[in-house]
Amino acid sequence: MLNKLTVSAMALLAFGVTHAEAQQWPDRTTLPIPLAPFEGTIGETYQESQPDWQEPVAAPEGAPNIIVILLDDVGFGQTSTFGGLIPTPALDRLAEEGLRFTRFHTTAICGPSRAALLTGRNHHTSGNGFLMEWATGFPSYSTMLSRETATIGQILKDNGYATWWFGKNHNTPDWEQTVTGPFDRWPTGMGFDYFYGFNSGETHQYYPVLFENTTPVEPDKTPAEGYHFMTDMTDRAIARMKFAKSVAPNKPFFMYFAPGAMHAPHHVTAEWRDKFDGAFDMGWEAYREQVFDRQKTMGIVPPDTVLTSRPDWVPAWETLTDVQKEVYDDLMENFAGYFAFTDHEIGRLLDAVKHLPDGENTLVIYIVGDNGASSEGGPDGTLNEIMNLNGIPSNLEDIKANLDKLGGPQSEPHYPVGWAWAGNTPFQWVKQVASHLGGTRNPMVVSWPARIEHDNAPRTAFLHLVDVVPTILEAAHIPMPATVNGVVQKPLEGESFLASFTDPDYKGRSQQYFEVFSNRSMYADGWKADAQHTFPWRQDYAPGNWDEDEWELYNLDKDFSEANDLAAQYPEKLEELKAMLDEAFEKYGVLPLDDRGSARLAIAKPPVPGADEDATTFTYFEGATRIAEPAAPPMKNRSWTLTANVTTEGADTEGVILGFGGVAAGLVLYLDAGVPVFDYNLFEKHTVVKGTEPLSGGEAEITLDFAYQGAEGEVGKGAEIVLSVNGREVSRGGMDSTVAGRFGIDTFGIGEDSGQPVTEEYEAPFSFTGTIEKVVVEVR
Repeated sequence: MLNKLTVSAMALLAFGVTHAEAQQWPDRTTLPIPLAPFEGTIGETYQESQPDWQEPVAAPEGAPNIIVILLDDVGFGQTSTFGGLIPTPALDRLAEEGLRFTRFHTTAICGPSRAALLTGRNHHTSGNGFLMEWATGFPSYSTMLSRETATIGQILKDNGYATWWFGKNHNTPDWEQTVTGPFDRWPTGMGFDYFYGFNSGETHQYYPVLFENTTPVEPDKTPAEGYHFMTDMTDRAIARMKFAKSVAPNKPFFMYFAPGAMHAPHHVTAEWRDKFDGAFDMGWEAYREQVFDRQKTMGIVPPDTVLTSRPDWVPAWETLTDVQKEVYDDLMENFAGYFAFTDHEIGRLLDAVKHLPDGENTLVIYIVGDNGASSEGGPDGTLNEIMNLNGIPSNLEDIKANLDKLGGPQSEPHYPVGWAWAGNTPFQWVKQVASHLGGTRNPMVVSWPARIEHDNAPRTAFLHLVDVVPTILEAAHIPMPATVNGVVQKPLEGESFLASFTDPDYKGRSQQYFEVFSNRSMYADGWKADAQHTFPWRQDYAPGNWDEDEWELYNLDKDFSEANDLAAQYPEKLEELKAMLDEAFEKYGVLPLDDRGSARLAIAKPPVPGADEDATTFTYFEGATRIAEPAAPPMKNRSWTLTANVTTEGADTEGVILGFGGVAAGLVLYLDAGVPVFDYNLFEKHTVVKGTEPLSGGEAEITLDFAYQGAEGEVGKGAEIVLSVNGREVSRGGMDSTVAGRFGIDTFGIGEDSGQPVTEEYEAPFSFTGTIEKVVVEVR
């Protein structure tokens, strides 16, 4: 008979665990953390043994719930909380119980900002030097987050937190967004238990391209029935938070709440927009003056701050025509309505937190924008911002003629450059311009009722997105792990600012570099050197000649707004900072500088992992939907033939055979009462090639030949189109130009037009009622 093991130490040894190891558990420096050591006794039978459940790791005692709210494309001078003229009462209430931060910084562009926020490393270190849609084949610009830069979601999840991500995900390469994955760069692969949102820089708020974890889902109602994604995601977030606390009230959660707001398209109902009727008739210069006075009165900016002057790329309001003023006002009123609606929805979330059993122990970090206000609407604004991002400016008369669509499902609105400039009061420049504070300085509010006492005086520590992860870890009493899933981690590049919660004199970072689109800057000990290089409203603009950039120098300790250029006065200090920037570029992998705009959209991206990189024939079957644009067949700037084998009941069959794109631009082949129809949406200019009679019942082969008229290397040229059924031509047409870059924010699919509809002639998804054997796209 076996000797009876009656001492727990013997049991531990049997499992390869020593007393010392048991006492050290959990070791939070190595993730994931194994189950707790077994500390029972094991005898010959259960009668002589003592069980002991090996519990999973729990969060440290007293660890708070954590909510990080990140808005999109918000200027420093837009919210009422920081002196702006758009009322944000929910944000006001949060600030009244917590702290306002007035020297917090982003990267000046959304995807890179989010990478820095989630990883605690600079955006180039984490492979997100720019956006996934503009990715290039260099490590710092591939947008492929590496395992060496684990996210805060992964760290907290492995330390006993529930982790949830709601809203925007702009950190998954879009060639990895298909059903085949890989999914390790989706939110659920980056450490989040649950994801409900969209994988892109933006989404249509009425027709969002939604995923629940990795499964595509559709909204539960239509825009006509009142659907809006902002409300949907807020409802989901509140429900999950309340459910989790009902089941496990002692388990803390980490919620990353990242609405598409305030990024274009600015979608909101007339009810909210009408609240701002006439509110901005004073024009953008007067707006800035009013906001600046409020900021001084509220103590948001120091008393000696200077309001920067109007640049030559913003016309004086008094020089505008009546038509310009009307259009620009309407677009700004629409934006303000969208913002007020967004604040209302976030207010519902924050109110729900107060009713949790441990609501007081909830740390809320509310970052008001991942960059400054956006000028990507161009000089006149737009009702089709995807067109602008493709380098095609809007026409003012077209906007005016279609203002009845403003804010609704058939619009993709964005306000003009002048309102972006005004929104960044008191700073120069706008989103994308990482060289200046108008692109990189965003407000932040932090609340933690259990730990933070309200102080009406803003905190002025110089902070950056990379500082958020170390702050969260310190607040939760969790160390940064040395390894995660066996991978040695790159060190955090941020610093905790937890001390600022109780120390109003906390200074923050001593150094930080900035770079996006070759707009670059170096901050060190109060001084900042800036070189502005590209224009955000000119996506086709790549000046090159980096050595000809004019450098500016500012002393931020004495010049909050970057109003007084000291480059000529202190040339040695400027050269010192430029040398420091060169060192930072080397350390953080910033090079090569790349100032190409929309040209990067046309760069060939990696194929879907596992796909044939050299393929010219693409075969799809019914149900192949929600395929991101770069993962779809390359159907732009070249010729192609589409062949669909279908079975129908003639005139009784309808629906989409192939849909690609959406409201802004795209193409679709569908049946209308059995009649084949091809519609090419060129930024709301539709070329329609339609058959003359329904298909006969039974099997049919529909062929569409798209003969591109441009030479190799020419983009956006016209095409000749021939539609045939069973080898017989039934219609033909042509167009003078085509989409050169991207269709926009929707996807490719077979058998339905999920998300946005390409045309108003049907209601999405307009699923095919017959049978699709296959659809073949041959490119040449």
